[in-house]
Amino acid sequence: MYKKTITTDKEAFYNITPYVKEAVSQSGVKEGICVVYCPHTTAAITINENADEYVAKDVIFAAKKVFPRFPEFRHDEGNSDGHVKSSVFGASETLIIENGKIVLGRWQDIYFAEFDPPRTRNFYVKIIEG
Repeated sequence: MYKKTITTDKEAFYNITPYVKEAVSQSGVKEGICVVYCPHTTAAITINENADEYVAKDVIFAAKKVFPRFPEFRHDEGNSDGHVKSSVFGASETLIIENGKIVLGRWQDIYFAEFDPPRTRNFYVKIIEG
């Protein structure tokens, strides 16, 4: 298993594709699956477009509009919106490894989604041969 630490400074998508590709390459696995997992309750892992930087910004904008910080939230830390966004986006993504590389669409990359910045965060990459 591979562990990577990142520092986030704003609510945004952080491209982690290079780290995942490096982990797969270092593993030597040619065929299998790769799970990317986030152990935080106000962050997520997601796959989305990489060609236009505004797509990621638009998704964050939409998430803020759909799940704002409602004054009625009762969680003591005041970050319930981040918990909701994390639950909707999800804690992990599973990718196929073929010929030693992760299978992504032409316009896809893997993102760490931060919903409660600033933070020092970890994510894990687990590679299973098969």
